[in-house]
Amino acid sequence: MSYVFFWLVIFACKFPFAYFLQIKPLVEPTKIIINLPRLQYSWHDFVSKNNNNMLTVASLWAPVVAIYIMDIHIWYTLLSAIYGAVMGARGRLGEIRSIEMVHKRFESFPEAFVKNLVSPQIKRMPFERESSQSPHDNNKTYAAIFSPFWNEIIKALREEDYISNREMDLLSMPSNTGSLKLVQWPLFLLSSKILLAIDLASDCKDTQADLWNRICKDEYMAYAVQECYSSIEKILHSLVDGEGRLWVERIFREINSSISEGSLVITLHLKKLQVVLSRFTALTGLLIRDPTPELAKGAAKAVYDFYDVVTHELLSSDLREQLDTWQILLRARNEGRLFSRIEWPKDPDIKEQVKRLHLLLTVKDNAVNIPKNLEARRRLQFFTNSLFMDMPSAKPVCEMMPFCVFTPYYSETVLYSNSELRLENEDGISTLFYLQKIFPDEWENFRERIGEGDSGYAEIQENSTSALELRFWASYRGQTLARTVRGMMYYRKALMLQSHLERRSLEEDVSSRTSFTTQGFELSREARAQADIKFTYVVSCQIYGQQKQRKAPEAADIALLLQRNEALRVAFIHVEESGAADGNVTKEFYSKLVKADANGKDQEIFSIRLPGDPKLGEGKPENQNHAIVFTRGEAVQTIDMNQDNYLEEAMKMRNLLEEFRANHGLRPPTILGVREHVFTGSVSSLAWFMSNQETSFVTLGQRVLACPLKVRMHYGHPDVFDRIFHITRGGISKSSRVINISEDIYAGFNSTLRQGNITHHEYIQVGKGRDVGLNQIALFEGKVAGGNGEQVLSRDVYRLGQLFDFFRMLSFFFTTVGFYVCTMMTVLTVYVFLYGRAYLAFSGLDQGISQKADVLGNTALDTVLNAQFLVQIGVFTAVPMVMGFILELGLLQAVFSFITMQLQLCSVFFTFSLGTRTHYFGRTILHGGAKYRATGRGFVVHHIKFAENYRLYSRSHFVKALEVALLLIVYMAYGYSEGGAVTFVLLTISSWFLVFSWLFAPYIFNPSGFEWQKTVEDFDDWTNWLMYKGGVGVKGDNSWESWWEEEQAHIQTLRGRILETILSFRFIMFQYGIVYKLHLTGRDTSIAVYGFSWVVLAGLVMIFKIFTFSPKKSTNFQLVLRFMQGITCIGLIVALCLVVFFTDLSIPDLFASFLAFIPTGWFILSLAIAWRGIVRSLGLWDSVKEFARMYDAGMGILIFSPIAVLSWFPFVSTFQSRLLFNQAFSRGLEISLILAGNKANVAASSF
Repeated sequence: MSYVFFWLVIFACKFPFAYFLQIKPLVEPTKIIINLPRLQYSWHDFVSKNNNNMLTVASLWAPVVAIYIMDIHIWYTLLSAIYGAVMGARGRLGEIRSIEMVHKRFESFPEAFVKNLVSPQIKRMPFERESSQSPHDNNKTYAAIFSPFWNEIIKALREEDYISNREMDLLSMPSNTGSLKLVQWPLFLLSSKILLAIDLASDCKDTQADLWNRICKDEYMAYAVQECYSSIEKILHSLVDGEGRLWVERIFREINSSISEGSLVITLHLKKLQVVLSRFTALTGLLIRDPTPELAKGAAKAVYDFYDVVTHELLSSDLREQLDTWQILLRARNEGRLFSRIEWPKDPDIKEQVKRLHLLLTVKDNAVNIPKNLEARRRLQFFTNSLFMDMPSAKPVCEMMPFCVFTPYYSETVLYSNSELRLENEDGISTLFYLQKIFPDEWENFRERIGEGDSGYAEIQENSTSALELRFWASYRGQTLARTVRGMMYYRKALMLQSHLERRSLEEDVSSRTSFTTQGFELSREARAQADIKFTYVVSCQIYGQQKQRKAPEAADIALLLQRNEALRVAFIHVEESGAADGNVTKEFYSKLVKADANGKDQEIFSIRLPGDPKLGEGKPENQNHAIVFTRGEAVQTIDMNQDNYLEEAMKMRNLLEEFRANHGLRPPTILGVREHVFTGSVSSLAWFMSNQETSFVTLGQRVLACPLKVRMHYGHPDVFDRIFHITRGGISKSSRVINISEDIYAGFNSTLRQGNITHHEYIQVGKGRDVGLNQIALFEGKVAGGNGEQVLSRDVYRLGQLFDFFRMLSFFFTTVGFYVCTMMTVLTVYVFLYGRAYLAFSGLDQGISQKADVLGNTALDTVLNAQFLVQIGVFTAVPMVMGFILELGLLQAVFSFITMQLQLCSVFFTFSLGTRTHYFGRTILHGGAKYRATGRGFVVHHIKFAENYRLYSRSHFVKALEVALLLIVYMAYGYSEGGAVTFVLLTISSWFLVFSWLFAPYIFNPSGFEWQKTVEDFDDWTNWLMYKGGVGVKGDNSWESWWEEEQAHIQTLRGRILETILSFRFIMFQYGIVYKLHLTGRDTSIAVYGFSWVVLAGLVMIFKIFTFSPKKSTNFQLVLRFMQGITCIGLIVALCLVVFFTDLSIPDLFASFLAFIPTGWFILSLAIAWRGIVRSLGLWDSVKEFARMYDAGMGILIFSPIAVLSWFPFVSTFQSRLLFNQAFSRGLEISLILAGNKANVAASSF
């Protein structure tokens, strides 16, 4: 079995590596340490007497054991990255990864499109006569079938404002249904080719064959020359009659004869081609306009000028004399009849050729720059690449599997309102301004589309239609329901287009190529009916009824979407209240489905009475469960509210649904996994990091999970379910509270447990929005990590463990909860390593062992003591991302992207995320109680206050970072290393990097985080929050006391209290070790020294209590209290001076004592919080609270001070803006601040 071999390869790599580089080097040093004679301890030793230095051995082996447990995940990551990249290459991913590759391979697209995406009904009739057709005729047929689909894709890009009108003209493909025998390609492939060919011809000094060979080196230049020649002939034939037509026929007869004889360079003066084409360009410039008498005269004169320059300049002298003496032509010219009247083009085929030829002769754009928009390029590249990937053949629309798209919605943004677009943050930055700077080309394309090219915001608002279009334009660039609905309705549009062309192909003769037109397909009743039979879209808006009752703007926006999308259906919970005779109010719950009627009002389709309130469990799965009954068809695609879709991808849905009937092993598929594209990557650097990380998982990661590991689950986004299979086996959503907080993956568990088969397919993609701000990302990762913690406790995971064999269970573990276990082990390795080093430093054994090792000459022991056990897991987790870059972007682009990410401090971000996942997963394992965390999906263009960041990250990152920093300081102060400072730096640089990332990442990635004015405001806000007294109804956002109480809410059970107590005991090690290192204690190692330190600590606590005694409680003895405070202060200073003067206490001892008592104080706090019921009963809770406030104040000052210092330097803020946002926004923001005086858009007209 493939996954067995996969894991055998991993074991074959892991075990030799672990033995030779981790275990074997420690064996001999361990023996030496065990056999060392009794060593001198720096402290009072309790446990190491007569046990062969077991604690020392444990401190050396503990990091190795930790790494040994988790490094299998590193090997899995490396092998899965390699295997996934190879599988992706075999699947032909990344073959077309640039617009240049699109150009080079465009002529192969029609055939590939017809082969994969066109049903037999369209391609049947031409292929019945394939034996009588030449390859050229087949290419023409392919192009005729391909062109209407391609043009609809280009039109969709224009409607979405990714391309301009001019780019649409250049990208559109001729219908290829006219009488012109050549295949006509889009103009962007042929632009400038005629001009280059003329240059080649003008410089030609060789034969005709040599000239043609040079032209054919660029195949599209050859196409352009052939099309230009044929089009000129056909257009001239249609324009003139009589003697003029005879001249046209004779000219082209002579030229064709010269071409066949190979004497073209003799028959024509090729240097005059430029003049000839300039005359003809003048003619086409007139013909593309609407006819008028003046234009008709001008066109007749242009034709005569063309005739004159061809006859007297282009042709050779012999041929010119023959034409000048041709009697018929001579008589007509003398009588003024020659080209005196022309037939203005009326035939659509001729009009299309005239317009196209004019563009062909005049467009000088570089094809490399078409289209300019990066998103348009990406979509065209992926779509054209997917045409060559393996996929099932498409069934006719009437035979395809019917399906439904299903989206849960609660209260997120549906459509941005005008006020939301205009609303400015504290910097004067509005959402609309932000979007204009992030998407400048799309803004210009939008104004061009609505006919307001030079208009600003005020002018657009004057027109109600334009104002509504502006709202939709902005909403389509956010994570809104409107964007999702537009994307999913592309399925219906694609089915209508495909059904329309299929019906036309049956009604008309396909060989005539007149049936391949999309004109009016959206108005075709047959196509609309067929699409509605095969496709349904249900949005479950759980509280839509309540929103309508209170006339919320979301309800009006949803109604607008219903009016604009006739196939859209909305399901919601309706509550009816009725009063009984006894005065009690009873509630009846209904699940309703509505659509928009002809008048735009809600029309009820179904209403189902429910037995009670359906919202018993988690919100999202309950939202899905009540509405699943309204879905239709054999398949259902689950789509989140922040997703998108594209017309070109919707065309491949028929192929994807056929996967249910394809052979995928022993069992047919029950869930079809679909690739995602994260479209929020351009918003900021953080969004780009998140986008790359997510893209790596949904492509390469899931590719390996599906094959060979066979443990891909459902991850919530665009997967397609076998609807019949799942609604008869428990549905697609489990909704029990807490345990099913990550509800999506349980659908995969359920499908796998019931003998289902989950596959993954990458020839189709769906858009997906992700969190774009650090706080949003942290909340999302916290929710997912907590959900994984709950999965550990679930019966589903237990049953899967019973079902899977050993190797498949390995695959399942390391790709679900095992990932978070290994993430937590990575952080624990840091703790184990540093606490082991702290033990050696405090006890003095590191120096003693090193000296003994020198005597014994054991260099291996020195190597062990100086080893670096901390594994930079972030490097290994980046491997799949880099491999994905190489596969789909190319090696150079991958290297460039990776370096750019590093320069934008992605390592800081990933290290910070490591802490987020560890904290929330560990907390859930210890205490349970994972909960949904609303992240918000807006644009993060506002500054996050210091207090808000402190509240969110204080316990998850700051406390842990300061603990690691304290360990590093202790190791630096008391540790022994023969290599000195260099060895210390090499050992601890990664730990210092972790400390820096966990402490300052929230402020590095905070917009305007280093502006002096904001820093001052943040400090005021933080001090107000810290000192504000809490109370009933006061939220944690407003008061430190309320926040502090909320932070303890997770400790509820006796088990949790005991575990917290056990973990807290690590903090007393600092005081125990440091007191024996003081100059004051000398070499005294008696236990009395440690006991006396607790006496000193108790005295300090009493002094603290005296100075922080509540003023309310001391009202009656204020004078006494103030006297005691004064005496205490004086006595403390005097006592300190006497101790320093008469004993060995030094100034460094004072700092060391400070370091010793800080962790002990935190230990006391942790115990008090864990057993707060007992502490409250003793009446000490207020003192504990003030003690905790002091700690938070100290941590805040410690973190805030570097930020304040950096805020003094203006260049730091400028650098941060460049770091966070793309160059266009940064430049726009700076210019607007200069021009508007710290108001980026005071006047909307400045846009």
